[in-house]
Amino acid sequence: MGADEGRRQRFRVVYEDHAARVARYAARRTDPDDVLDVVSETFLVAWRRFDDVPPDPLPWLLATARRVIANRRRSSTRRRALGQKLAIDAASAAETGSFADLPEVDRRLLEAIRALPPRQREAFMLVAWDDLDPTRAARSAGCNVATFRMRLHRARRRLRNQMTLDPRPATADVPSTTKEPR
Repeated sequence: MGADEGRRQRFRVVYEDHAARVARYAARRTDPDDVLDVVSETFLVAWRRFDDVPPDPLPWLLATARRVIANRRRSSTRRRALGQKLAIDAASAAETGSFADLPEVDRRLLEAIRALPPRQREAFMLVAWDDLDPTRAARSAGCNVATFRMRLHRARRRLRNQMTLDPRPATADVPSTTKEPR
C-alpha cells in the first residue's frame, strides 16, 4: 500500500468514525437542509489539511464545522443584504426608468426603449449609451457582428416607428454618438 493509499485509508477511518457526530453537531446549529453541506465542507477542509488533523480528530472537526457554519451564515447574510439592495435598486430603476441621470431625454423615447425586446434594447444601449462600436458591442452581447447589427437595425427601426407614430412633440433631441453601419 502506497503513501497516498495509506492517507486515503486513514481519512476514510476518520470520516466513518466522526461524520455522524459532525452531522449531529451541525444539526443543532444550522438548518436541516444545510447539515450535509456543513459535513461535506468540514471533511473537505480535513482532507486538504489532513496533516494538521490531530490524533484525536473530533474536537478539531467540530471546531472546523463551527467555522464552516459561521462562514455560511456570513455568506447568507451578505446574500440577503445584496438581494434586498438589488430589489430596492430594481424598484427605484423601475420608478425612474433607470435613466434618471439623463433628464434631458424625451420620456417617449425612454418608454420606447423600455418596450424593445431585451436583445434589441441591449444592442441599442451598448451602442447609444455605452458608446461601443458594433464589433465591440457584439462581443459584449455574446453574438457575432452580423447578428448584432441586425438587432441594432431592428431596434433603431422600432424606435423610429414608435417615435413617428406618437404625435406628441419631443422635448429634447437625443444626440447620436454612433455611426451608422455602411
